[in-house]
Amino acid sequence: MIRLIVADDHPVVRDGLIGMFAADPDVEVVGEAADGAEAVRLAMALRPDVVLMDLRMPGTDGVTAITDLAAAGSTARVLVLTTYDTDSYVLPAIAAGATGYLLKDAPRDDLLRAVRAAANHESVLSPAVAARLMNRVRTPAPALLTPREHEVLTWVAAGATNREVATRLLISEATVKTHLLNIYAKLGANDRTSAVATAFTRGLLPPGPPGD
Repeated sequence: MIRLIVADDHPVVRDGLIGMFAADPDVEVVGEAADGAEAVRLAMALRPDVVLMDLRMPGTDGVTAITDLAAAGSTARVLVLTTYDTDSYVLPAIAAGATGYLLKDAPRDDLLRAVRAAANHESVLSPAVAARLMNRVRTPAPALLTPREHEVLTWVAAGATNREVATRLLISEATVKTHLLNIYAKLGANDRTSAVATAFTRGLLPPGPPGD
């Protein structure tokens, strides 16, 4: 029996998924969550085999929840189920530790197979997401950012604020913000966290803090 938690902020979606899995004798839905924080709490308490995780939820989003589960030592496999297949969603989720990524228009049988595969520690990607990841791998990442943009992102990844980055690089905060906007556009990111996650995934950032 596969123990499953369903995390989605829309009650109708949760009810539909729970009803679908209720017809499968191999799956037991042991909990449901309306946001990422609740999903993490339930996963740590109920120890499911798989967490079916939406990404865009109020409060704690799906990527943060995946990261928190990994940090807490959860053994649950996280299968993302979302409507978004852009780089700014796919790459951070995979980098955070998601074992699979499906879109909500996936056929019922595909979703059932994906949950079983995730429970068996197998990775599952929708065809659109797999194609996107392949395209990213084939893109020469080092050419994406200018040397200055790379410096800015390296310090941001180390936890520096815009002011601290400006001080270290002897530039203005406004210039730092401009560089970050350019970085977001090039990496398909919408914030600092997703930009850093994407950069690590694509090999743009080395492990460890930057040197002075």
